[in-house]
Amino acid sequence: MYNTKSISSCLSLVALSLGIASANAEAGQPSASAQANNPLANTTALNFQNYYIGEFTGDNDADYGNQVDIRYAQPFHFKGDWLARATLPVNTFPDSGGHTTGLGDFNIFAAYLIDTGDPAISFGAGPQLTMPTATDSVLGSEKWSAGFANVLFDARSKRFQYGYLLTWQASFAGPSDVKDVNSGAFQPFLFLQMGEGWYLRSAPIMVYDFESDDYTIPVGLGVGKVIPTKSIVYNLFVEPQYSVADRGSSFAQWQLFAGLNLQY
Repeated sequence: MYNTKSISSCLSLVALSLGIASANAEAGQPSASAQANNPLANTTALNFQNYYIGEFTGDNDADYGNQVDIRYAQPFHFKGDWLARATLPVNTFPDSGGHTTGLGDFNIFAAYLIDTGDPAISFGAGPQLTMPTATDSVLGSEKWSAGFANVLFDARSKRFQYGYLLTWQASFAGPSDVKDVNSGAFQPFLFLQMGEGWYLRSAPIMVYDFESDDYTIPVGLGVGKVIPTKSIVYNLFVEPQYSVADRGSSFAQWQLFAGLNLQY
């Protein structure tokens, strides 16, 4: 059996996962290849990322699920430098009659960019808000939630870059008969440049549900390709991921993460 509400609530954290942006080609800045996966770089970005879930954890007998994240990032200035990022998922989740497809919950966060003294090290933190915009109860939490997001990215090495995304959110409004949201996620990311725009990557999302004590700890290994042009930097990637430790039936046992990211 499976709990569709738990699935939609926990998988909504995927909407907060890593986006990318390109670096400025100024003196002292890392190369575009080294910075191509920096979620805090000062540029406009449009991302299309897909999670195909081939099997769920626990006693969940659903055959598959899918989430497409459409994400837009825009830097802005307000008493300092910020980066705003908005994500709208299109979900296909299992229900009692098969599968339901539609919009998921809309998420937005704004990260205040802290000057680290080194242009190759990016650090930001700020608030986030998730709105119950899902077109079906299976596809979202039905709750308003708020919390924080914190991001670090270190691109001092032209060969190897790393960082993390830490998020937490809890519900504060919504139907009283619907499960509350209180979840955290930690996403370490590692990128190894192989030359000519090719790179190896690992960016799994570890999730903990404070309401149910359910969790997942996945691992991943994939490959990507950065293609810079005069006006746009394209980044394509694919990364299989597998849960090596988990509790509950709301997570992916294995999934395929793929994406196309554009930076302007």
